[in-house]
Amino acid sequence: MAGQGLPLHVATLLTGLLECLGFAGVLFGWPSLVFVFKNEDYFKDLCGPDAGPIGNATGQADCKAQDERFSLIFTLGSFMNNFMTFPTGYIFDRFKT
Repeated sequence: MAGQGLPLHVATLLTGLLECLGFAGVLFGWPSLVFVFKNEDYFKDLCGPDAGPIGNATGQADCKAQDERFSLIFTLGSFMNNFMTFPTGYIFDRFKT
């Protein structure tokens, strides 16, 4: 068991890097992703015409609901990223890497 120390440490480092690249990078790059999602018309059905101060519907679309949906997705993603450290830590402690 003493000879397995270095491979386990290397495997732990590699899985940690993979987790950061796969999950944390999405959260840290969220503003750029929102820009791309808006250009691709994600949740565009939540946008309604803006009545404006004079009451006509010729202005820009009101996309507050779209922004709220993106905010909800970011909140859930960041919560799950932090919450999953508990079961992952238990698995690493119990079964090694």
